[in-house]
Amino acid sequence: MAVGISEVEIIKPRTDKREYRRIILSNSLEVLLISDPDTDKAAASMNVSIGYFCDPEGLEGLAHFLEHMLFYASEKYPVEDSYSKYITEHGGSTNAYTSAEHTNFYFDINADCLDDALDRFAQFFIKPLMSSDATLREIKAVDSENQKNLLSDAWRMNQLQKHLCSKDHPYHKFSTGNWDTLEVKPKAKGLDTRIELIKFYEENYSANLMHLVVYGRESLDSLQSLIESKFQDIRNIERNQISFLGQPCSNEHLQILVRAVPIKQGHTLRIIWPITPSIHNYKECPCRYLGHLIGHEGEGSLFYILKQLGWAVSLQAGEGDWSFEFSFFSVVIELTDAGHDHVEDVIGLLFKYICLLHKSGVSKWIFDEVASNFLFCIIELASICETDFHYRDKSPPIYYTVSVASNMQIFPPEDWLVASSLPSKFAPSTIQKTLDELSPENIRIFWESKKFQGYTDCIEPWYGTPYSVEKITASTIQQWVEKAPKENLSLPKPNIFIPNDLVLKTVQEKVKVPYMLRKSSFSRLWYKPDTMFFTPKAYIRIDFNCPHSNYSPEATVLTDVFTRLLMDYLNEYAYDAQVAGLYYAIHQIDTGFQVILVGYNHKMRILLETIVGKMRDFEVKPDRFSVIKETITKEYENYKFHQPYKQALYYCSLILEDQTWHWNDEFEVLPHLEADNLAKFSPHLLAKAFLECYISGNIEPSEAESIVQHIEDCFFSGPNPMCKPLFPSQHSTKRIVKLERGLQYSYPVEGLNQKDENSALVHYIQVHQDDIKLNVKLQLFALIAKQPAFHQLRSVEQLGYITILANRNDYGVRGLQIIIQSTVKDPANLDSRVNAFFKMFEAKLYEMTDEDFKSNVNALVDMKLEKYKNLREESAFFWQEISNGTLKFDRKESEVAALKELRKEELIFFFNNYIKIDAPERKTLSVQVYGGLHLAEYKKVADQDGAAAQTYQINDIFSFRRSRPLYGSFKGGLGQMKL
Repeated sequence: MAVGISEVEIIKPRTDKREYRRIILSNSLEVLLISDPDTDKAAASMNVSIGYFCDPEGLEGLAHFLEHMLFYASEKYPVEDSYSKYITEHGGSTNAYTSAEHTNFYFDINADCLDDALDRFAQFFIKPLMSSDATLREIKAVDSENQKNLLSDAWRMNQLQKHLCSKDHPYHKFSTGNWDTLEVKPKAKGLDTRIELIKFYEENYSANLMHLVVYGRESLDSLQSLIESKFQDIRNIERNQISFLGQPCSNEHLQILVRAVPIKQGHTLRIIWPITPSIHNYKECPCRYLGHLIGHEGEGSLFYILKQLGWAVSLQAGEGDWSFEFSFFSVVIELTDAGHDHVEDVIGLLFKYICLLHKSGVSKWIFDEVASNFLFCIIELASICETDFHYRDKSPPIYYTVSVASNMQIFPPEDWLVASSLPSKFAPSTIQKTLDELSPENIRIFWESKKFQGYTDCIEPWYGTPYSVEKITASTIQQWVEKAPKENLSLPKPNIFIPNDLVLKTVQEKVKVPYMLRKSSFSRLWYKPDTMFFTPKAYIRIDFNCPHSNYSPEATVLTDVFTRLLMDYLNEYAYDAQVAGLYYAIHQIDTGFQVILVGYNHKMRILLETIVGKMRDFEVKPDRFSVIKETITKEYENYKFHQPYKQALYYCSLILEDQTWHWNDEFEVLPHLEADNLAKFSPHLLAKAFLECYISGNIEPSEAESIVQHIEDCFFSGPNPMCKPLFPSQHSTKRIVKLERGLQYSYPVEGLNQKDENSALVHYIQVHQDDIKLNVKLQLFALIAKQPAFHQLRSVEQLGYITILANRNDYGVRGLQIIIQSTVKDPANLDSRVNAFFKMFEAKLYEMTDEDFKSNVNALVDMKLEKYKNLREESAFFWQEISNGTLKFDRKESEVAALKELRKEELIFFFNNYIKIDAPERKTLSVQVYGGLHLAEYKKVADQDGAAAQTYQINDIFSFRRSRPLYGSFKGGLGQMKL
């Protein structure tokens, strides 16, 4: 029973209709209940105040390993994996993470299944089972997870920063764990990892260290009854809240310059200072204030100057790793080659900007503007803060519960929703104190570049990162400041994009789906007013379909450079728009390029017209072209470091999608392209185009038409228009290769980075082109098979940490894919295990009861009827229909109707016809990427050349594509004629 119901008023947006209640159970478990009668999804998150800082010496990764083990089984639900199976089969998802001082477990599920889901979830913390067999298998899963991270620069550099700290502080620890730390070394010491695991659980997992958030459509009283009945049996051993006193960095770890060798090409500079944790002053938000200024990208900012000099590609600033006892403020700069050669000048300019902040003093108007950019506020703040507070987008319950549960240990109850997002107290002395800590005496510099290869003298033990350490003095940094370029650094000006017209437009037609509002030979406009969210926001998406954009590898690369240069030119002007909640993007697509804007509608048109003007008056600046070219070159060079499963997915798409170039073809032409090539190409790119437009939200139809008319006037009007309409023959389409039934296609290929021991498989089964009845059969099968595939292939057989069964949709061509990344078996062996799974699953499908079948159907129906949370979600769904040319805006309703009529026998017939091994309509493609451990197996497979019956080994992707028929496209020209 609850021993207390809090009377504390939890600060929430005034337009938030959800109800909140804080209760404390008799075992001291603190709970926040959230009642949302409109929700389609229920969710819960349990935050346990135990993390890897608590790992025993010599058992690195034990807290993370325990997080894995709690998913297996419990005394009440002893069948292995029954929790995850229940969640998945009822439309939900589940996961967990372990951080320094917390472990968070969470799930979501269809709203009417919360009761049973909570009953299973509660057993994690009451009486979990940790069998010897499961323990050994899951150590392998943790090791596979670590293998996945070994060649990730993000993991490597994070561990290097921790390594160069005091060995006596838990921040120094290795958090993930591996086979060595959880099996080999404990066994050598005579330790049984399972016994140590149970001991760790029993000594640390206590109800008084847990915080639970539950989100459902039930009333608060009903939710409270649920929680009291299910969670009151969690033990409370009165475990003291664990504090880790002291600082990670002693004097020997300060004033250091660390040169490190990354895996990928590129140069990154990280300037880090230990600071007073801002959590102690979370309403003053000193780090938000300083991060806003140091990380600003507008004219006069540090980044603006570095960009003008050609030295930086990106810059971020703000508080990083932190606890109640310690924290770090970091500035991370991605450097160009020239910037790498001027690192001392870059650091000098950074300290010049810090000096400017000291001289300028802490500014009230900047603080108020910073305060206005975050989601929460109270009545004293400026009107823009009120606006963001009242009109913030609703997020999925699973993310909301995780966020709030993570806040509960840190903030007082009234601020659980607000957290540190509310700068509400202007305290110049607090900000100044943090600014004073950003000093040369307190600095740690981490400089990453492949150019240091062969010039380092140390190796980080967990990831093998080569590095060297040099001590630097404050006087050295002062010399860098004095010799740095004399540039005109300045504070930002007032933000012109802060909206002040927040009136909701009157909606004349309460339409539920988009309709074609306007059509011409130049463009087509789809429009949908906001009839769901009632916020002063809008969404604009415009596809410029340009036939000259991808007719050759050179054209594809130049189109990419064109879009990146546009973003580059706009950055200092439009950065303020993003700060004010108005976001934009310009990027390349298969048929040209795309412009997207989303956010407050008041000044959206100003930004859009600026973007269109930059496109119309596009000119190539050779210096910026060189920087963009260098960036793209490094991206291509780093392609070989992609995870093997991502390489396999790429090859699968390359085989299936007609009219696509191999990335290496694009890489080969890139060195020969110069600014002059783009100057000649860009008018050619825009010489012919058709605009597919979608506008939704708080915009009236006449305004939407006016926007498109303005764009047409810019490009298509006048005696000598820069752009002409497409001929019917020029409307480009995306078409998919049709695999032959009865044949098993395979594409074995060597991994691009043979230092990566992981291999990968994508086992793809092509089923059909968009058809409502077949769609729901495929989706239902995937829902039913998803968790059994994960359990068998990942949990039981331990093939690899990354194991996924999912639907696949290539421009309306539907299929099923299983993705596995493994060091345990080579891809051909993985493929045979996938086939074995389908053989095993056949029996389970036949054994499925009518009740289970109906339950799965109802779960999928609930998933399809789930309401959109915000304008972005809604727009993404409708845009896919427009982009694919299917235009089934009522797809969800049609598929729900088909599901309700579906019988179990039809699903079994579907399986027997399309999925089952040797099914008459089965069409499979096995993409096999062989990693460093499996090169011998690759050579054997490559020499076989598809000798087995009913198999076809693809050796040349492009010859294969040319030899195969294609599915027709749903997207024709102006008449939407099917090709």
